[in-house]
Amino acid sequence: MAVVNVHERVLTAGEDEVGALVDSLAAGPADRLWPVSGWPAMVLRPGLEEGAAGGHGPVRYTVAAYVPGRWVRFAFTGPRGFDGFHECTVHRADGGRTVLRHTLAMHARGPALLSWPLLFRPLHDALIEDAMDRAERACTGAVARPARWSPLVRLLRRALRAGARRGAG
Repeated sequence: MAVVNVHERVLTAGEDEVGALVDSLAAGPADRLWPVSGWPAMVLRPGLEEGAAGGHGPVRYTVAAYVPGRWVRFAFTGPRGFDGFHECTVHRADGGRTVLRHTLAMHARGPALLSWPLLFRPLHDALIEDAMDRAERACTGAVARPARWSPLVRLLRRALRAGARRGAG
């Protein structure tokens, strides 16, 4: 199954300012893009550079390409059946604005034929919209229309937290 999933936000900021947000990915406390509240942390070892390995939660990837301030592409290495990539790109727009775009493109195979649409897609969409909110807040100090989690996302997050607690105990 072919999957193309795109999220973007037009930000009232220059390309360099938005690019700096992308450059901060997985930089620990200095990360101004990744939504740290309630989501699995993004980890990249040794950091944001080509060849770095990491991921967030069960999603694993390597940094396949990186142009500082403009573009980073992550090639999936897990979960099984995620054959493709996701990337963040920075694009000039009119009036001193900039578009921050996140694109996921993959072929879902095997277990991902079910896990992508039922579990990963709703959570992915919510996480990326939370990241876009962080970008907007970093650039403007506020979020005009904050993302809201759907009832399905709230249910999935509760179920995953309960499963994690059972696994830890």
